[in-house]
Amino acid sequence: MPTSLKRAPARPPGQAVPAPPRRRSARSRRSLTGWAYAAPTALFVTLFFVVPVLLVGRMSISDWGLFAGNRGVDFPDNFTDAVDLRLFWPAVRFTVKYTVITTAILIVLSLVLALLVQESTRWTGFLRTAVLVPGALGLASASLLFYALYSPQSGPFGEVLRDVGLADGPVSFLGTPDAALWSTVGLIVWRFAGFYTLLLLVALQGISADVYEAAELDGCNRWQRFTRITLPLLRSSLAMCSILCVTGSLLAFDQFYILTKGGPDNGTMTIVQLIYNAAFQGGNDLGLAAALSIIVLVALLVLNLGQFRWLRGKDA
Repeated sequence: MPTSLKRAPARPPGQAVPAPPRRRSARSRRSLTGWAYAAPTALFVTLFFVVPVLLVGRMSISDWGLFAGNRGVDFPDNFTDAVDLRLFWPAVRFTVKYTVITTAILIVLSLVLALLVQESTRWTGFLRTAVLVPGALGLASASLLFYALYSPQSGPFGEVLRDVGLADGPVSFLGTPDAALWSTVGLIVWRFAGFYTLLLLVALQGISADVYEAAELDGCNRWQRFTRITLPLLRSSLAMCSILCVTGSLLAFDQFYILTKGGPDNGTMTIVQLIYNAAFQGGNDLGLAAALSIIVLVALLVLNLGQFRWLRGKDA
């Protein structure tokens, strides 16, 4: 029987047919290309996130002084000492209070501004510029700017209040814990409202106009279109904005360090500022500061996972 007519041996059932060599080489090149594109990001994440987290985890279970270095294992004393700090629970309560106030104001105001910018035709350019310009300023620079604006002696805010008859003398915007809290909230809203407005504006522009036209033909008024169309379709964007806002507020440091230094009477001490004080101001205890950092990290992970789970459950 000629060789060309010989039948190939039967392949066992279920065995995959091997790919031709040329196809395998093309697949390998694509895989290597993908790894090459991902390598810089993976290296960045490893060096600036994974390695620091591992180092902080090691510090949190060690007696690690700022100048003395690692002096051995100190677990779980660092964590118990962190929770027993005099300012730990006041800092937690203040941070949560600040987070709730800031998140609520920012989300509502940003949604209103996004709707206003989208609806407006005559003042669209002016509104977009006015909303987005504060976002170009760094948080530390904005904090220094507002520190000057809040000055009781030379700041213009106090002078304006005196001119309109709302104050008789110098106004202390940072003199009491409540005043300092609301003054800082005003700074953060001014600085970040444009960012969240931009996110929601992009989401609004992604909603088809046909949906609104169909609802209008069905007799839905403006409020019904907002509650039954706009809000449900913005749920994912609103959830993302809330996650970003909550995370940023829980990690607040720059604005309070510049404006109040945690005062007056430690009334505006945030949890991150407490970590800074434990590590560099007075305590010089990196182990204690690392334990506080791990507690904050775990709390953030639990909170963010809960928010993601809620969002996924709503979309399912």
